Amino acid sequence: MLSEALRGHLDALILAVLEGEPLHGYAVMEALQVRSGGTLDLPTGSLYPALRRLERSGLLESEWSTVGGRRRRTYRLTSAGGRALAAERTEWRSFAAMVDGVLGAGPEPAAD
Repeated sequence: MLSEALRGHLDALILAVLEGEPLHGYAVMEALQVRSGGTLDLPTGSLYPALRRLERSGLLESEWSTVGGRRRRTYRLTSAGGRALAAERTEWRSFAAMVDGVLGAGPEPAAD
């Protein structure tokens, strides 16, 4: 069920972990796993295409650097990405409240 629930929310999750600081791809994956309490173990085949898509759409920007002799692409949130993240958070809170209203309420009393 996790992969189904994740569908449509991956971009917002990536934007959220990049909100605090620029990170390279593998560090984004680690941050997602840590912040999800270990429940989100995203395959690289899902993460890197999403990073590229977010960059093409102007929500992220990246630059290459060399660390310890290895080239890494570091991603950072753009101002458009920050606005998109704020909108996603608002939408998520509304959605979560609606779902909680339905699932959290428990059974309705029987009508007499």
